[in-house]
Amino acid sequence: MATAKAVANEADAYFISINGPEIMSKFYGESEQRLREVFREAEENSPAIIFIDELDAIAPKREEVTGEVERRVVAQLLALMDGLESRGQVIVIGATNRPNAIDPALRRPGRFDREIEIGVPDKEGRKEILQIHTRGMPLSEDVDLEELAEVTHGFVGADLEALCKEAAMHALRRVLPEINLDEETIPPEVLEKLKVTKEDFKAALRVVQPSAMREVLVEVPRVKWEDVGGLEEVKQELREVVEWPLNHKEAFERMGITPPKGILLYGPPGSGKTLLAKAVANESEANFISVKGPEILSKWVGESERAIREIFRRARQVSPAIVFFDEIDAIAPRRGMGGDSQVTERIISQLLTEMDGLEELEDVVVLAATNRPDMLDPALLRPGRFDRLIYVPPPDKEARRKIFEVHTRGMPLGEDVSLDELAERTEGYTGADIAALCREAAMRVLSQGKVSEVRMRHFEEAMKEIKGSLDSSVMQIYETINKRVVREIGQPELTHY
Repeated sequence: MATAKAVANEADAYFISINGPEIMSKFYGESEQRLREVFREAEENSPAIIFIDELDAIAPKREEVTGEVERRVVAQLLALMDGLESRGQVIVIGATNRPNAIDPALRRPGRFDREIEIGVPDKEGRKEILQIHTRGMPLSEDVDLEELAEVTHGFVGADLEALCKEAAMHALRRVLPEINLDEETIPPEVLEKLKVTKEDFKAALRVVQPSAMREVLVEVPRVKWEDVGGLEEVKQELREVVEWPLNHKEAFERMGITPPKGILLYGPPGSGKTLLAKAVANESEANFISVKGPEILSKWVGESERAIREIFRRARQVSPAIVFFDEIDAIAPRRGMGGDSQVTERIISQLLTEMDGLEELEDVVVLAATNRPDMLDPALLRPGRFDRLIYVPPPDKEARRKIFEVHTRGMPLGEDVSLDELAERTEGYTGADIAALCREAAMRVLSQGKVSEVRMRHFEEAMKEIKGSLDSSVMQIYETINKRVVREIGQPELTHY
């Protein structure tokens, strides 16, 4: 609407705005009559612009609607836009968020000649929108619109407007107790305090959610690389294959190379695969779309494939984005392994098409995690789909010490606690096991009440309850899986640290 009004204003044209549902009437012929009157008014006041909002409400696909009214309105609109009579200096602008629901006869030259997609604004676009909506706002010196534009991925113009309003309301609530509403004027010292600060925008960000990511948005914890203990080589590899292509795209173009499209993280349960995915999404400042494998499956034919298409469509819309498939073996097992339905086979075919089909993935990285890479369909494990397979190993002694440092960072530790000794004694523990161990030790302190710090004996007591998940037999299984995957995909060796 705002764009259409701006065009009419710049062109100095007569502007008529109609809302799609307003045209429809239950009386025979009245809907068509209303359309004819609108076009007649535009011709009498030409040059004119007719703006039809929610076009899909009055011009749906005729083969899919059951009512005769919609069919007649579409036919009348076709005749008015490209009939025997010339429209003169009348331009019709339609708006919809469902372009595929509009009758195809309207989407051709002579009717709607141009189709312009108004997508989600990028960083520079978000900064300009924020500048417009904060133009008359008393901003504090600590407010950095550049920084706000960086953290508002997936926000459209209306979201940013709501964000600015919510920040202003938060600032007003803070000063409101000092304002005497019975007085006619507000004291100057109170007015000076009425400034929108960085904290006000932070509070607003907790309330306003981005529209473009609403259906798939996941609240990602602020996980940074330092929150992931150990796994330095894995973290470096993820920086190279995820962060660098998203943040330094021009360097890859200069070198004439195409960045990897997909990365598969695999390893024992609890080794930190999901945590690594969250950290790389946060550090690369990309939109993070998390997909839990079993949630894709549906009993209705075609629904699972549609869900995959929708995920990738939304990822392209809000790029740069990372699509993370957790437990991908649930939706992409080997084809031909049996089963009554062919749902998973159709999902795999759709996934293969989305990752390496005719439509390029631009600024979209697919990240997946699994405990069983040997169960995945081999077609996924080749260049162009999952280019990199990264083994996330169980932590060694040094890594276990770093994990203990992460999980005891805010914990009051006694002087007798030795993280080196704990790392030595926790052979076979994964990162998740160590997190549970630290939590159990702290819970024992709370249950005793009188003790105010966590001591070595609390960790020793917790070790009797929390055992390591890994032993030699489990590790042997993963070594076998590793060799099997290497043999089947034809690579000399997987990234293995």
